[in-house]
Amino acid sequence: MLGLDGAGKTTILYKLRLGGMVKARPTVGFNMETVEHNHLKLKVFDFGGRSKIRRFWHHYSPDADGVIFVVDSTDGERMGEAKEELQAMMGKRELERAVVLVLANKQDSDAMTAEVTEVLQLRKRQVWSLHCTSAPKGFGLSEAMDWLSSSLACPSNGSTSTTRKWEDLPEPA
Repeated sequence: MLGLDGAGKTTILYKLRLGGMVKARPTVGFNMETVEHNHLKLKVFDFGGRSKIRRFWHHYSPDADGVIFVVDSTDGERMGEAKEELQAMMGKRELERAVVLVLANKQDSDAMTAEVTEVLQLRKRQVWSLHCTSAPKGFGLSEAMDWLSSSLACPSNGSTSTTRKWEDLPEPA
């Protein structure tokens, strides 16, 4: 699980793992938990998002089947920075087959989906899906994990209304 500092990665991890809220502090290094969803056990690494830590993300990615990238959808000033980090990670050869789940966190509705998709320029080779979430309320997390567990269990199941191959998207006007 990757994303800039303050995006809500740790809160999401422990909401999924424990079903409740924890008082999250900035992550130094990473947290690792096993999360079970739809009878699939997922080993989730929550990596710190501060700039000094981000340069080490790629060292932990060679065995990743999927990437969860969390963005703070209320922080428009840092969306460009989030885009750069996401594109840098997904440009790594070792992640070319990984499925990508983008969580537009800190929302209570799906209203921002198009805007986040446009700003992050979600267009590459990987199968990806964008879900709006609110970690404290649990909004959108179950549906997002449904998609991820389904995509990991059956990689050929890459086509739902929120799932697209990046190269199939039209270029922005």
